[in-house]
Amino acid sequence: MEVVIITGLSGAGKTKAADWFEDKGYYCIDNMPPALIKNFIDLSLAGSKNVKKAAFVIDVRGGRFFGDLKSSIAALEADQNVDFKILFIEASDETLIRRYNETRRTHPLSTAAITKEVIEEERRQLSELRAYANYIIDTSTLKVAEMNSELDRLFTKGGKDSTFVLNIMSFGYKHGIPLETDWTLDVRFIPNPYYVPSLKKLTGNNKKVSQYVLKHDITKEFINRTAELIEKLIPCYIKEGKYSLTIAVGCTGGHHRSVAVANELHRIFTEQGRRVTLEHRDL
Repeated sequence: MEVVIITGLSGAGKTKAADWFEDKGYYCIDNMPPALIKNFIDLSLAGSKNVKKAAFVIDVRGGRFFGDLKSSIAALEADQNVDFKILFIEASDETLIRRYNETRRTHPLSTAAITKEVIEEERRQLSELRAYANYIIDTSTLKVAEMNSELDRLFTKGGKDSTFVLNIMSFGYKHGIPLETDWTLDVRFIPNPYYVPSLKKLTGNNKKVSQYVLKHDITKEFINRTAELIEKLIPCYIKEGKYSLTIAVGCTGGHHRSVAVANELHRIFTEQGRRVTLEHRDL
């Protein structure tokens, strides 16, 4: 089991790092008491739903529980079933003070305004853990996309491209456009199987309906050009720190044309070896 402990200074970017790990398929837990990590791993390995990758955000917010971390690390290092790494995230005093002033949040070691003395105390408490760290990232001058690129370099073995997820869904306009969509593709220009008596009560999952929708030249051209455009733009999304794209394909009712086109796009990208999900919202 691959385990990453995400730790470091408050305000340095641990939450953003956890978001990255979650997008990569890690089971993420924030502010986990260190003494419970080994229990979680044992339960995960023994359970029916085998968790292969997990990331735990642990820092001074844990209070007295934070003192258990050293013994927990020793237990993880001794466990032959665990591939264990520590990621330490930090930033300059000036950067942390600015970030706290912008967000107006309270530092876990202070009930008043953040000061350099508070940050230095946190550095002192974390100094031993920092010495254990396999990776240290200073986010003082990094944008989120740049930090994600650094995490890609450190933790992604298959490369950025292999972690990008295409979420393809079909929907009906009469039920509303999905809120989660990045791209909305309107396929109501395609001849409608609804008006073919033998196809009316079927859906785009049916072979006859699918063949009817996909046989038209305009449908073929639309799908081919759309697939080409998506393929060309994926590296651009990755460069900006985005690791998924949700494409909603819509027709009037969400039963025929949108389903058939969504299925075809799913087939194309699956055959290319991409990570793809498929949902028919209104069936």
